[in-house]
Amino acid sequence: MRVRRRPAALIGAAALLAVAPVSAHAAAPKFSATTAIGTHNAYEQDKYPYFAQALDSGAALLELDVYVDSISHRWRVSHSNPLGNDNNCEAAKTPGELYSKSRNQDLGSCLDNMAAWNQLHPDHPPVVVKVEMKVGFNDKAGLGPDEFDALVAQKLGSGVYKPADLLGGTYPTLDAAAKADAWPSRDALRGKFLFDLIPGTVEQSNPFDSYWTDEEYGDHLRDLSAAGNISAAQAFPAVLGAANGDPRAGRYDASIRPWFVFFDGDAATYVNKGYDTSFYSANHYILIATDAHNVSPAISSTNPTDAEVAARLALLAKAHASLVTSDWSAKSASVLGSVTSRG
Repeated sequence: MRVRRRPAALIGAAALLAVAPVSAHAAAPKFSATTAIGTHNAYEQDKYPYFAQALDSGAALLELDVYVDSISHRWRVSHSNPLGNDNNCEAAKTPGELYSKSRNQDLGSCLDNMAAWNQLHPDHPPVVVKVEMKVGFNDKAGLGPDEFDALVAQKLGSGVYKPADLLGGTYPTLDAAAKADAWPSRDALRGKFLFDLIPGTVEQSNPFDSYWTDEEYGDHLRDLSAAGNISAAQAFPAVLGAANGDPRAGRYDASIRPWFVFFDGDAATYVNKGYDTSFYSANHYILIATDAHNVSPAISSTNPTDAEVAARLALLAKAHASLVTSDWSAKSASVLGSVTSRG
């Protein structure tokens, strides 16, 4: 322990649910200019029997919980078991093996499933893969940011939209690139996965761990950039927790603040406390608003009506969210695939 998709048939079915549609003047809106729906803990078998079905669902964000197992030197995928796998990722490496192999595999197999599914649906809209590092990295045991990057690169290769892609060889930091709205269009991101990393619940409650995933990966990006090797990075660290103003200020060393352009916080906190979330859209940052169902008036966390989802998506788009997440896995792809204009 450290110390310190959518199938092509669904593309037209991204049915926008009669909420404010993506504006007609932007035939190919930028990734930063839209709001879409994600699924919390999409690796759980009670949500989807197979992870490929989570990818089929139409959701624009899928969450994985990952434990570093320092004994076996594996990346475990589980909600609460740090020494075992409990998930819907299967031992499938080819398209023909999907939906049929043994489950409860490690992170490498989840990535294999994504790569195989990508072959079936090379034109799928962008999918954000939110990774909660439950106990953080363990760099001393060979399970640090470098190894995470290497695993993702090995499994998914050019299927990942990386920090270096946003920099485009033009901008010195991710912050500078985001403020210039260097994000590509959603169409240009077809066939791509974007990874974002947040510190885990176990990590945050560990009194012996003061060097959390967000800070560690921020340091990693800064150091890779300084070494001229930013292309090795595969993920974007996210600032966790709803806050007013710029939550990076006072939390991180000034040298890594410009490497955070993903933010992740409780939707109800942003809305109910009246935080000025226009900060995020004005700077073209990616804002993930979690537990979208809890915003007043609360709706079902599992199977709300289509109209309720549409209204919640519209409300949180107006509140400048980029992605809204809940446990709505029971909804159809036409619902989960909805995309609207960001406020």
